[in-house]
Amino acid sequence: MADTLRDELLNDPLIPPRGYSTMSDQEAADDLNTEYRTRNRRSMSGDEIAQQAVPATFDALDDGSANNTADVKSHWLALCGRESIDPFATANEQLVISIFGAGSQTVINLQAARVEAISRAGELRDANTDFPVPVSLRHVTAARM
Repeated sequence: MADTLRDELLNDPLIPPRGYSTMSDQEAADDLNTEYRTRNRRSMSGDEIAQQAVPATFDALDDGSANNTADVKSHWLALCGRESIDPFATANEQLVISIFGAGSQTVINLQAARVEAISRAGELRDANTDFPVPVSLRHVTAARM
């Protein structure tokens, strides 16, 4: 943990740099804990996927029109019934677009939901399970010694 944090504070590897060298220990700890970065989610639950559907659009899926058959609704329900879904898998993306349409609010909602905010400390924790989250003042002070 100490080496990872020390390297982060000394090398300031992000582009643009965060400016750790000009920050107090508390400012650096606060910055490391702030969720100013984003990352792609690796998986989402079926319920998380289902919550992104616009209710009126979902209700209209089985309205009997040529493009909105009950079969389409069953495909959506089958996708949402899965425990874990890769929100970036091409097949999943194409299925959702084929059901709701590329510019639909449901697709827009899903595109936003599949990205999450994360702190730099969280990123470092993903790469090193010993990394402390949240980073405290004492962690930064010790790493700078």
